[in-house]
Parts: sequence; structure tokens; C-alpha cells
Amino acid sequence: MAAEFSELAGLARSAVRLHPRPGAPTVQDSSVGGPLLWPAAEPWPEHTPAYRPGRPLTTLADIRTRRDLLTRAWARPRGPRENLFTRQEQEVIDRIGAGYAPESLPEGPLPLIPVAQLYARDVPGLPCPDGTDLLQVLWAPFEDIEGCSEAVQLRWRSSADVREILGKPPEPVYMDQSDHVPAPCVLHPEEIREFPPPHVLDEERQAGLRAWAQGRSADYAADLSVAPGWKLGGWPAHFTFRDPAGADELHCGECGGPVEALLTVDSSEWDGATGSWCPVEDADGNDPHPYRTAHEPTMVTIGRGYTLQIYHCVSTPAHLPRTVMQ
Repeated sequence: MAAEFSELAGLARSAVRLHPRPGAPTVQDSSVGGPLLWPAAEPWPEHTPAYRPGRPLTTLADIRTRRDLLTRAWARPRGPRENLFTRQEQEVIDRIGAGYAPESLPEGPLPLIPVAQLYARDVPGLPCPDGTDLLQVLWAPFEDIEGCSEAVQLRWRSSADVREILGKPPEPVYMDQSDHVPAPCVLHPEEIREFPPPHVLDEERQAGLRAWAQGRSADYAADLSVAPGWKLGGWPAHFTFRDPAGADELHCGECGGPVEALLTVDSSEWDGATGSWCPVEDADGNDPHPYRTAHEPTMVTIGRGYTLQIYHCVSTPAHLPRTVMQ
């Protein structure tokens, strides 16, 4: 494609697909939703939700219990018309579904939860500041993770400097977004090259690329430009429910300086319509996890199936990141 459209060669960007898969990562592993290599003496980040939710709330313990029950239930054989859950399991599911009344829970700041931990040794091109080799991403499992606030935070650190590790990090006593709780995953990073999404190209170039791709039974937007799934770097996701983020939006919320794409959090690992980004290991469709699938291993859903793009400050990576839902 770049040979046919020479102007695309200069627009290509490197990216790393993280390929999260269900697992049991440790603090020494790169992961999504796994434990963090956190110094015992360093305060754990907190955030006060922007609003007091009015609907029933849930807890991390209940989210984990529900997922465990569903995983076991979908894995065992069932006869015709046999319920998915046993009577005892259904009672637990019903209790969790009822949630907790907001007024019964404490107010004040809540601890963030781990989203991702990336070691430079595992993830090619991780833009570590001097003296660091580890990126940690945390957020608040609420709706206010878009923009620039303490709801989403980054930590760059030297793993060798962490001598005494925090054994039991604090957890929020409640949350209102179970879809923002990543299930523990190990990573299988893959370097790729991306081309720009159609919305950043002029109409003439878009038309030429569409025609060229259709002549090869492909779709430029779905198959040839931006990779789906959790990834490091690369181009922003395709236009969905909102206008693409503009220059007036893509700036550091603390210093106003430029930002660069850091991490994309996606609701699925490949496009179900074409499947062209599906790893060859999953092409046969025989997924060993009928509930927690390779297509959606992290169990994170952004909005109605969108992405959350995390940008970091170029001049001061320790600044709060800028996030855009797309």
C-alpha cells in the first residue's frame, strides 16, 4: 500500500499491540489488571469522584465473585433447559445485582485501581523518561475518566529502585462502573506499523485508498490502517460517536504543552465484522474461555464499545495524562 501511495510512507507510525490474555501476572510482569510493583513507602493515588452516584453501587469483591461464578458456570456442561447457575449461585448473583445504596457508603477520596503495568524489557518502544524502565497506569472505576484529572494517573519508575514492595494495596470501597475493572491479563506484545485513519486524510486520498482496498477485497479503515485492541503508541482510533480530537483538546492539562499518544484502552481486541486483526492463534474460533474470550480478555468496556486514548505530556511525563474517548 505504501508503495502504491508513496505519501503514506511518511505517515506510518509504529505501535505495539499488547495482546492481553487471561492469566495470573505478578508484580514482576507486564500486565493489564495485574498487581503493581509499588514501593511500600509511597502513597497510593486517590481520587474523589466528580459526582455522588444516585444508582446502586458495587464493590471490587462483588465484581470478582460474579466473574468467577460466570467463568465456572460457562465452563461446565449443561443439559437441555438446564439453568446456567445453581440455585445457590443465582442467589449470589441476585444479591450482587441489587448493589448497595449510595447513602450507605462512605464519602471522600477513593483509591485508584491498577489498569496496566508495562516494563521496557517487554514492550518495544515504551517511551520511558531517563532513569526509568517501568510505566504504571491507574484510574478510578467511575465515568469521569475522560479529560485531565486525578481520575487517571501515570507512574514512571525504575524497577531496580523498588526494594520493599507494597504487599496489599488499598482498594475503593465502592464503584459505579464494573466495566472499568480490568481482569488480570498477561501480555504478548507485537510490533506493528499503522497508517492514518481516514478522518485525518483529505477526501481525494480517502477515495483513492477505498477504491484500491476494495479492489483487493479489503477495507482500508477496518483492515489496513489502525489496529484495534489494547496498544502502545500508533494512530488514534477511528471516528465513532464524536468529532476527532483537535489541537485545542490535545494538550497537557497541567502545563498546556504538547502531548503524544501513549496507550489505547479498547473494548475488544479485533473487529468482529471483518476479523482481519484476529491473531492467527484464534482464527479457528475454538476459544478455551467461553465466558472470558480472547476477543474481550480484559472485560473492560469503554462507553458503548469505544476506546479510551491516553496521551502523556512530552516535556514532563509525570504530569497528569490527557484522555480522549473515541
